[in-house]
Amino acid sequence: MSEPSFVHVLDATLRDGSHPMGHSFTREQIAAVAGGLDAAGLEYIEISHGDGLGGSSINYGRSLLTDEEMLEAAAPVIHQAKLTVLLLPGIGIKEDLEMAAKHGAKAVRIATHVTEADIAAQHIELARKLGMEAFGFLMMSHMAPPEVVAAQARLFESYGATTVYVADSAGTMLPGDVKARVKAVVDAVKVPVGFHAHNNLCMAVANSVAALEVGASFLDGTCRGLGAGAGNAQLEVLAGVLDKLGYRSSLDFYKVMDVAEEIVAPMMKRPQVVSKNALMMGYAGVYSSFLLFTARAAERFGVDARDILVELGKRRMVGGQEDMIIDVAYRLAEQRKEKTA
Repeated sequence: MSEPSFVHVLDATLRDGSHPMGHSFTREQIAAVAGGLDAAGLEYIEISHGDGLGGSSINYGRSLLTDEEMLEAAAPVIHQAKLTVLLLPGIGIKEDLEMAAKHGAKAVRIATHVTEADIAAQHIELARKLGMEAFGFLMMSHMAPPEVVAAQARLFESYGATTVYVADSAGTMLPGDVKARVKAVVDAVKVPVGFHAHNNLCMAVANSVAALEVGASFLDGTCRGLGAGAGNAQLEVLAGVLDKLGYRSSLDFYKVMDVAEEIVAPMMKRPQVVSKNALMMGYAGVYSSFLLFTARAAERFGVDARDILVELGKRRMVGGQEDMIIDVAYRLAEQRKEKTA
């Protein structure tokens, strides 16, 4: 298959990056990042709690700002890009989507577990009625074989999705895994296909290129890689790699670098690195946003966070099951007590 000549790029710094920031972006930070990204040529700028609209809660982490306040901070400074939001059915509801559209959102990514696309039908239908682009977003795609991923993508398309995404939410896939799933989806649907990478095995940019090689035309990135787990494909690096490979995009390479270096880096709580726990997430195939929850549980119960992550991987835990992190940590602590008794 010939390489696509143009790559559409979505920035998720102000959404996926909310996880390592403890969902504490301020109005001023949102406006600065969104305005900078808009000037740098981004086509889509995604903004919401890390777990999407309605995500601010005890279970997923309280946000400093409401969804409405975040959108109000971003909308006035976005002139070229499409203000985009994320919604996970069961966390966000239809009224959240209506609110987002009212505040200028032009696109929404409806995210489900890779085998649960059917729960997104009503949300995609509503998004289209509201005049929004509707992306179907298959999380934890490594947990299903390519033919199942393709079948779920067809469901999204049948509901009216304008684009379908394959997401490596655990940062566990290697290029061959990505190619198999993305190609299966490209062959199964008529709408454009995207890929969302995490960097827990340092494969985010390589995996993004692998997706392009089999027909994907949408990619995600975040400034400085800011995102859950070890972060996402680093936007400024991705921009340079795409240029070196001859792909066209709307990105201004220098301006993207400047936003990352001068605006995002100073506000980060810590550098985005592949720590031992983030690495274990990729190795065990665990949802990337579990990282901080796991670290806290490990400290609380006096167990090794890596042991918690291995057990979560064995149990095939997915987004929305954050409460199980406490359960696993408690059980590991009890098992240790029994062994030393």
